[in-house]
Amino acid sequence: MLFTKDLKGGGINADKGCVSTLAHTMMTAARSVDPGLAGPGELDRYPFAEAPGAERAASPVWDGADTDLGRVGRRTAGSRGRGLHGQLVQQLGQMIVSGDLGADRPLVPEEIGQRFEVSRTVVRESLRVLEAKGLVSARPNVGTRVRPVSDWNLLDPDIIEWRAFGPSRDDQRRELAELRWTIEPLAARLAAGHGREDVQQRLTDMVEIMGHALAQGDAITFARADAEFHNLLIQLAGNRMLEHLSGIVSAALQVSGSPVTGCDRPTEASIAHHGRILEALAAGDANAAEAAMRQLLTVHPEVERVVPAPREH
Repeated sequence: MLFTKDLKGGGINADKGCVSTLAHTMMTAARSVDPGLAGPGELDRYPFAEAPGAERAASPVWDGADTDLGRVGRRTAGSRGRGLHGQLVQQLGQMIVSGDLGADRPLVPEEIGQRFEVSRTVVRESLRVLEAKGLVSARPNVGTRVRPVSDWNLLDPDIIEWRAFGPSRDDQRRELAELRWTIEPLAARLAAGHGREDVQQRLTDMVEIMGHALAQGDAITFARADAEFHNLLIQLAGNRMLEHLSGIVSAALQVSGSPVTGCDRPTEASIAHHGRILEALAAGDANAAEAAMRQLLTVHPEVERVVPAPREH
């Protein structure tokens, strides 16, 4: 959970003054977040760290089909602050999901290491991560190859992000919206039958923080508190299988923007919708909680679509 530690530190029955302090802390942290967008001249570079003053060797030219591996995707927030291993996973993952590296395409570790100037160990560990996500397969005497979309773990948060900012962005966002429509109203209904005051207090805190963020024009803090609200609600449902899907909901909130729902913009209406969910939970009204969640998730096609920056990892 994004803010569980902070909330525990503030106590379960924090008064509004404590909530305001928490909101201020979250806003301050949010303002320091780097959006992760590429600056001028950075789109054609792979974001590996370079030694100060060191001259970067010219990238090797890839012949034939291997020229695709020379294409470098945009710089994402997920690559910042990661080691070479994490950055290479991000880069190769984006290239596979975007189709630059198509199904059954062979991936030669030596060539990848040369292209991205990383060690064999980094390449090997990166390919293992991609294999766990279902993006590649490694077989003796065959090597490592890109797997078809049907084999990908489409519920993996990284793959959700890569699809949402690639050529399949519209399909990914539509599918996420449909999945949320299936998961969250049920979670709200189940949560209404679990009177855990500690979690309900934290839900209330998140709505308070969203209100503070709206007043300050702080969209980042608003989005973070919103994501925490929905994750806590799924926890409150008391269904472990639903709870396992909370990461998908978080990913959906991070990449939302098409289609537009009540969660996509900091507005008084959005806070009111969240407030109605809280009221239904407090009253133990399962029908009202489910209905309020469906209203919150209702798509508003007349609202201009917004494409946010990739999420921070």
